[in-house]
Amino acid sequence: MSSLVPPFTLETATRKVRLAEDGWNSRNPERVSLVYTPDSRWRNRAEFVNGRAEIVAFLTRKWAKELDYRLIKEIWAVTDDRIAVRFAYEWHDDSGNWFRSYGNENWEFDAAGLMQRRFACINDLPIRESERKYHWPLGRRPDDHPGLTELGL
Repeated sequence: MSSLVPPFTLETATRKVRLAEDGWNSRNPERVSLVYTPDSRWRNRAEFVNGRAEIVAFLTRKWAKELDYRLIKEIWAVTDDRIAVRFAYEWHDDSGNWFRSYGNENWEFDAAGLMQRRFACINDLPIRESERKYHWPLGRRPDDHPGLTELGL
């Protein structure tokens, strides 16, 4: 992973995006927090998160609410130390209502490859369970599972 530091190429940025997807699909807040700088700043929807401790608290709340969470990320653009992604994830609430959440993220990295800024815009679309497209077992998306483009998302 040490080669995944700025300046990014399309290849290294694409690998970075997949590793981020894998981390978030682990639904392990402590593990996920380690790819961010200790003083990382986020805007996630209308919530502002600062530092790893707040990241862990945010993700703990998120995954307690967003059950059976499965995520796909896809690279949108890359520059030397910034990556833009689009994503969609599926989840349900504790009443069994399913959603597909669509969004875009802008990421900025420090020289060591840790994310120091994350800005996310997300919209939730209610879906029927029969409309779900993500059916892999919880955890990492299988390599042969279609991505967003292949799924028409």
